[in-house]
Amino acid sequence: MEEKQVRKPVRKQGRKKVCAFCVEKAEKIDYKDVAKLKKYVTEKGKMLPRRMTGVCAKHQRALSEAIKKARIVALLPFKGE
Repeated sequence: MEEKQVRKPVRKQGRKKVCAFCVEKAEKIDYKDVAKLKKYVTEKGKMLPRRMTGVCAKHQRALSEAIKKARIVALLPFKGE
């Protein structure tokens, strides 16, 4: 009897995303800069994960704090439309 060879699926190698905040050497992420924060939030108001945005861990933590502050001050909605 012949054995069938099982092939593993080939994973596509994507380009590694570079942290936008590290590139511009940002010291702090300002919660009042709503235009920048909106890039990291979905239409429904959820924060995007690191693997989608390409932000480093250090800046992802600062970004989440800034988004939460902006929500409390009512610059960003808690829930999207």
